[in-house]
Amino acid sequence: MSAGTPSTAVLLMAYGTPRHRDEIEPYYTDIRRGRPPTPEALAELVARYEAIGGLSPLAELTEAQAAGLQAALDDLAPGTHRVFLGLKHAAPMIETTVAEIADAGFTRIVGLVLAPHHSSYSIGQYIGRTKAAAEPLGISVVGIDSWAVEPAFVDFIADDLRTRREAMGEGSLVAFTAHSLPQRIIDSGDLYPDELRSTAVAIAERLGMEEGSDWTIAWQSAGRTPEPWIGPDIGELIDDVAAGGAHRGVIVSAVGFVADHLEVLYDLDIEARVRAEQHGLAFDRTACVNDRPDVMAALAQRVVEAGATIT
Repeated sequence: MSAGTPSTAVLLMAYGTPRHRDEIEPYYTDIRRGRPPTPEALAELVARYEAIGGLSPLAELTEAQAAGLQAALDDLAPGTHRVFLGLKHAAPMIETTVAEIADAGFTRIVGLVLAPHHSSYSIGQYIGRTKAAAEPLGISVVGIDSWAVEPAFVDFIADDLRTRREAMGEGSLVAFTAHSLPQRIIDSGDLYPDELRSTAVAIAERLGMEEGSDWTIAWQSAGRTPEPWIGPDIGELIDDVAAGGAHRGVIVSAVGFVADHLEVLYDLDIEARVRAEQHGLAFDRTACVNDRPDVMAALAQRVVEAGATIT
């Protein structure tokens, strides 16, 4: 790198989403590890996108998060970091971006995933792919494994949740959710459920909420495979809340997701809401972080600290 140019590449990683209708099938095929979806499965996915306006806003939001992180880094450590975007299931893929980073002359990468909770199945895979692509090119990589209890993140959710609880009134149950994973991964010792719980506890402590009476944990958006996935599913939880009769409504805080996308806009705002309303339950959900400047600034601080450990 020449003098005065950034010395550290920041690989900001996310799941990815189709940007155009003709990208839906290849995107779905990539998720299915190269197995094309059946016409019925593809039509169902297209219908879900149609229900939220045609496509997910995730691509634009991820780019806004990258821009927000770059702006925060420029404020915190001017001229030292350059943010690149790498995606798991859409272009630009992680490996493609690592090659771009190498071509730009960087020998240091800080990997940051746009998901707060560590799991070998999620963040572990992102960082693993980065290292596999980078190390043969002579690039050192350090990954940020978790930001589950980052104060700026916790404060943002807690402040929003406080407002929504006050609006719903007495008798609401808060359900903190994240994307479900196959039970076999948890049985292998993965700490993902502990990560989600750490976020839930941190927020509950801010608001003085008691587990069981005021809040609980649920899971959502499980894959459609024969093997069991961790639960309870948010839909099943809503059924149980209605049957129990102790709460008048449910507020979902989808803290496992940091941008509005299909699993929030459809799985919660449409499916879960309809299920709650069919039971006569009030329903609400907390906002996603998206590109909140205070959260992006906190992540920028973590990037700087992680980069300082690269020798």
